[in-house]
Amino acid sequence: MRAPAFWRDDGAIARLLSPLGAVYGALAGKRLIREAPRANLPTVMVGGLTAGGDGKTPLAIVLAECLQAVGERPALLTRGYRRKRGGSSPLAVDLDRHNADDVGDEALVLARVAPTIVGADRIASAGLAQRLGATVLILDDGFHSHRIAPDLTIIAVDSNYGAGNGRCMPAGPLRAPLDAQLAAADLLVLVGDGARGRDVAARAKKPIVAAKLTPDARAAEAMKGARVVAFAGIARPEKFFNLLVECGADVTARVSFGDHHRFAPSDYETLSRLRHEHNARLVTTEKDAARMGDQIATLGVDTLPIALVFDDAAVLDKALCKLLEADDEARQTSA
Repeated sequence: MRAPAFWRDDGAIARLLSPLGAVYGALAGKRLIREAPRANLPTVMVGGLTAGGDGKTPLAIVLAECLQAVGERPALLTRGYRRKRGGSSPLAVDLDRHNADDVGDEALVLARVAPTIVGADRIASAGLAQRLGATVLILDDGFHSHRIAPDLTIIAVDSNYGAGNGRCMPAGPLRAPLDAQLAAADLLVLVGDGARGRDVAARAKKPIVAAKLTPDARAAEAMKGARVVAFAGIARPEKFFNLLVECGADVTARVSFGDHHRFAPSDYETLSRLRHEHNARLVTTEKDAARMGDQIATLGVDTLPIALVFDDAAVLDKALCKLLEADDEARQTSA
């Protein structure tokens, strides 16, 4: 689904749904503090405040890259949201063999960076990752289900969206009460410089790392002056469309699909028609492209890769170093 407009700004619909949101929030808040088993490897939990679009996946990717840079072998763990195939056992993603139906779109994006394990049983996934040689775990999701105990919890906050209207689903975008989520975080990564994000950061009273989403330089250069039909099936597609405009693209049409949308033949027909009508290039996100298979080449679809770039990673580096040092000390004690 796409985030409804009333999730951003409070209104009559949000207030009408607020009793349901209160019930959802109460249950979700309890999950955040319940006891959970601990993995044998240091575990970094990446979370987001809302139902999607906070920047969890780019954050998980850059964390994996940071850990690789200091000689660690991170593994990325994810549930494999909306995959159609696969059993209950954890599965190591193979980019040569698996598609979005097998492992989900996010797993395909993550696996380009580091070994990625898909599975609902996080402890079983952690065990597989360890057997495959991982030295540290990064969970791209799992903050709200709390099925594994983290050693470090990092929350991504979209500064232009913040906590939306501040209500829990379905009355608002929050997946648990705001204060309960902030209490569970060790630090926040504030993506962008919006006032809403700064408000959340002030309320959290936790260490803050400022960051921004930056498009790939070569792809961004190719977008300058280009006529583009942009389409996206992500939680907040307007973020992607705005980024294209910032790159200098002439976005002649915008097509929004629901988050993790499964493209149908009729969708491809619509996109092909728009491409010809506007005499424009089709451009989408890497996550959407992961669900399109051969249609990427058939339709000539381009992507605009993005990366999360920290303004100053000193606070994050310190947290990661502390995590790894604690693991080393624990191993020496048990030896």
